[in-house]
Amino acid sequence: MSDEHRRAHIADLVRSRRDTVLDRWVELVAQGVRGRITAGELRTELAELYGLVERALAEPGGTAGGELRAALGEISRSRARQGFSPTETAISVFALKQAVHEQVEASGDTDAYGGFIAFSSFVDDLGLTTFEAYAAAREQVIADQAEQLMELSTPVVKLWEGILAVPLVGTLDSARTQVVMETLLQTLVETGSQFAVIDITGVPAVDTEVAQHLLKTVMAARLMGTDCVISGIRPQIAQTIVTLGIEFGDIATKATLADALTYALERSGVRIVGGAEG
Repeated sequence: MSDEHRRAHIADLVRSRRDTVLDRWVELVAQGVRGRITAGELRTELAELYGLVERALAEPGGTAGGELRAALGEISRSRARQGFSPTETAISVFALKQAVHEQVEASGDTDAYGGFIAFSSFVDDLGLTTFEAYAAAREQVIADQAEQLMELSTPVVKLWEGILAVPLVGTLDSARTQVVMETLLQTLVETGSQFAVIDITGVPAVDTEVAQHLLKTVMAARLMGTDCVISGIRPQIAQTIVTLGIEFGDIATKATLADALTYALERSGVRIVGGAEG
């Protein structure tokens, strides 16, 4: 039997036993996704794919193959955004092989086994397409989440009229520095603040690279006409800065956020008066 005849043979089996194979496919996939998709949604989704599989098998090299891969790509991206695992996503494709194989065995047709080998390779290719689309979508989801977390971890708050604070927590790297600068500069445009306090109390360590990132942020703010104060210079941080020979130049540094706020208030002409003694 020629390869073409084998493909036609398995295509006939897939078409003639459509309802049985589709029912079994839906059952297998439902077990894999454990109720995370309703039975109705799953059957509609797989029925559409099954129709494209039938067309792709009947018309090798036709447009159905491209449509099938596009549909699988969209499903994979949707699964990735919904938090499905790679296994839960791949089962939507690979379970079709088991459903068809069961019918090949039930048919008792030895010629169908030859066709099933080609069909198995066809499904494997679809599985690779599914995994590639899933992996790309998950990478994008992770990148988007990382960006959102970075933005959330770099707030700019108003301490006083004309005085902003940027409390930094965690490691300050190039990507985060860019977010800090963009957020700070945008807030400066919106508020017209004259002073900004960059608080590094939550930064675990300051090395030459971190110092350079701080200086970039300060210089960007100065170009907007804003004076910056760096607060949170703890004893160990001060020792590290001296040991590394880091120079902050004429940038004001303070031990605490309160000290930095007092400094900024005095520079802006606000007089600090202590409470009356009892």
